[in-house]
Amino acid sequence: MSDEPLQSNTVQSTMLIPLYGRMIAGKRFPHILRDKAAEKICESVEYDFSGISKSYGSEYASLTCLIRAAKVDEYARSYIAAHPDGLVINLGSGLDDTFSRVDNGRIHWINLDLPDAISYRERFMKPTDRCKNIAKSMLDCSWLTEAPASENVLILAAGLFFYFAESDISELFRNISDRYPHGELYFEACSKSGMEIANNMVKKTGNSGAEMKFWTDSPEQVKAWSPKIAEANCLPYFGDYSKDKHVTRFTRLIMWGADWLKRTKFVSVKW
Repeated sequence: MSDEPLQSNTVQSTMLIPLYGRMIAGKRFPHILRDKAAEKICESVEYDFSGISKSYGSEYASLTCLIRAAKVDEYARSYIAAHPDGLVINLGSGLDDTFSRVDNGRIHWINLDLPDAISYRERFMKPTDRCKNIAKSMLDCSWLTEAPASENVLILAAGLFFYFAESDISELFRNISDRYPHGELYFEACSKSGMEIANNMVKKTGNSGAEMKFWTDSPEQVKAWSPKIAEANCLPYFGDYSKDKHVTRFTRLIMWGADWLKRTKFVSVKW
């Protein structure tokens, strides 16, 4: 395991953006989610968060990070309730600690990320018998041979697909669906205009090496990835969280507007 600080200006370093956002918003809105792992890591990590704070220290921006985690938790819990002995694969896991929040004591979990990201992750989160790490690019589909066999799988991809061409994502999906006969994919996406706004926000953090590329405005676009897809739905990003009275009226309005414009969303796919 390397003790070198994580390098800035890379896609891998973007894992610190949602971590910081979850820490800030979680302390202010613990009724949504209190991510104590994020707090602990941010307090101990050797990294200058001043650039991230400029764009993601605000109420709205930090809440997007916290609500992302809360929505992923909700979806994962629903899947695990239906498949208590199932398999969950978290693509681009970064410093995400979803497993510890949703673990039912039986599921098997894989965290997949690039080698330097997994090395950095393991400074703070050690793998276990049921929660293992694979240090590879998601596009290097040899990782599928290292993941456990299963009749059913949940693939999580929060804050990841933005950075890849749609052709790469659709090919990845086809490889996953060839390996696992049944499953679900839950990922975060944005509209074209939403992607442009997000790219500007990331650049303000000082990171110019992580441009977002993929966007979608239609579940039909996603269904075209494979004839195996039985269902694809675009779901509101904020939903009822835009009505939370603990949040300022101005931020609630922005959240409502983002959902109304479908600027950012979650996509649920079943095959």
